[in-house]
Amino acid sequence: MYYNSILETIGDTPLIRLNTLADDLEGTILVKVEYFNPGQSVKDRIGLKMIEDAEEKGLIEPGGTIIEGTSGNTGMGLALAAAIKGYDCIFTTTDKQSKSKIDILRAMGAEVRVCPTNVEPDDPRSYYSVAKRLSEEIPNSYYPNQYDNPSNTQAHYETTGPEIWDQTGGAITHYVAGMGTGGTISGVSRYLKEQNEKTQTIGVDSDGSVYKKYFETGEFDKEEIHPYLTEGIGEDIIPGNMDFDLVDKVMQVSDKDAFLMTRALAEKEGLFVGGSCGAAVYGALEYARDNDFGKDDLMVIILPDSGARYVSKIFNDEWMSEHGFLDAE
Repeated sequence: MYYNSILETIGDTPLIRLNTLADDLEGTILVKVEYFNPGQSVKDRIGLKMIEDAEEKGLIEPGGTIIEGTSGNTGMGLALAAAIKGYDCIFTTTDKQSKSKIDILRAMGAEVRVCPTNVEPDDPRSYYSVAKRLSEEIPNSYYPNQYDNPSNTQAHYETTGPEIWDQTGGAITHYVAGMGTGGTISGVSRYLKEQNEKTQTIGVDSDGSVYKKYFETGEFDKEEIHPYLTEGIGEDIIPGNMDFDLVDKVMQVSDKDAFLMTRALAEKEGLFVGGSCGAAVYGALEYARDNDFGKDDLMVIILPDSGARYVSKIFNDEWMSEHGFLDAE
């Protein structure tokens, strides 16, 4: 047996039980480990889907250029598809992203432009604005715009959701995912709730993001926005893919709690994952402990990516100590 291209290996990622970190809980806690995708993240799913849908609609022609703002993982998913399909790539990202992510995108042949993090989304220097401007200036280019592109959510509705339902034999009671573009949490939640409307969806947000307060009050409060280091979750905008009607609870997690849990996942469960994964697990376990999670409950947590992209940060003692996440020796 063989695959015709690397793109055919996307999806069908495993569910793995948490043992040590969840040994105080009666129910079953499973993680869906998305670093088994070829680009080592959940974003491989949407990268392929967005390009294929664009091709079907005639939005990009052969030899064209894909331009996207990304924290790194979506760029990798797009770059994989572009390599097979013959497109060039230009990605904008922020200066808070790990150098490893930027280096990996360049290794895949992409041009990467690093933009400042702490500017308003509509500032011409923001990575959103730069990507949009480039797509308007460069002929035969396509700007997927993962934040508002419905193909993002649809990719998870068509693949990730059904996989989880089948892998748990329909026994899932709680679904947990980080909230970034909104595609993963919304697409999977919509599918699972269609199968069983009692399924509870818990979103995990980062301290410094607008999501939690917006979910609870309907108010977009700019005072909630402040810098944070967890990559890939939380926003200072409300993307079109973020459907709060499909979310039952939002847990907000600090950088420190996210990063220490990320390390614990490696050290105690053998799961070498990224910072948003630590945030998701921390938020999920806090929710389970506070909400009578019982022996008949089954929770699935999405772990979006690999720890390989964070070796110089989360898994570096010096970096962690400099930021106050580890006690200095």
